Amino acid sequence: MTTLTHLDDLTEALAAFRPSAGHLEAWARHLAGVFAAGGKLLACGNGGSAAEAQHLTAELVGRYRDERKPLPAIALHADTSSTTAICNDYGHEEVFARQVRAHGRPGDVLICLSTSGASRNLLSAAVAARECGVTVWGFTGPVPNPLASLCDDVIPVEAREACTVQEVQLAAVHMLCEALDEIVLAQPPAAGVVPGLTTPAGTTTAPATAPATAAASAGAAAAASAAPGPATPAASPPSPRRATSGGRGAGAPGAATPRGRGALRGTTP
Repeated sequence: MTTLTHLDDLTEALAAFRPSAGHLEAWARHLAGVFAAGGKLLACGNGGSAAEAQHLTAELVGRYRDERKPLPAIALHADTSSTTAICNDYGHEEVFARQVRAHGRPGDVLICLSTSGASRNLLSAAVAARECGVTVWGFTGPVPNPLASLCDDVIPVEAREACTVQEVQLAAVHMLCEALDEIVLAQPPAAGVVPGLTTPAGTTTAPATAPATAAASAGAAAAASAAPGPATPAASPPSPRRATSGGRGAGAPGAATPRGRGALRGTTP
């Protein structure tokens, strides 16, 4: 296999994969509904497929291209402490399945990425997901394969070499993210909200009733100052003991009240 053969194989596989664009758009629509309902995406794979699974979740938690809200997605192999502990205590086959049982909830989606479709830890993860009511999707190499038979839906890559399968799957990951972003960003935002975001842009933490409260306080203060009050008695001369105190005590006449740090302008956290 020469470098040109590699490119030829990739070109051929991409051409064959082209009809799957609509399939990926359907996945994106389903995921948008899952996220809107409070669900999440789980993803897993081995080796290069693990890297692509984590690439997918990074694009969702971060962003693919345009600014939008973060989307809940977890790469099950990214937590090295959990994966090594599970491998040590339960065996390699349970490394993803146990995490699916921990994180998966009915309505969530698990995406398994594999070139062979025969990795036993992915098969166990698919079984665990179905037991938890989690929808299982597969990005695999040529079908039929064991993983595809356990998935609710699968998008295969018909290519002879594992490297070619992975390269097409990377394109598929990007296509899925792009289709999902188009759906999320097309949702009409509320006034003052960045499209695809749940946090209003330029808002403050002050309650909506603050202006009314401030006006009421100002009116009360004005009324109090206008009301007649008792005459203020003439001040008696200070005693010698108080006069020699330097006016530093809390009750010293004429002592200025120091302003606290919180009262300084521009120090609101």
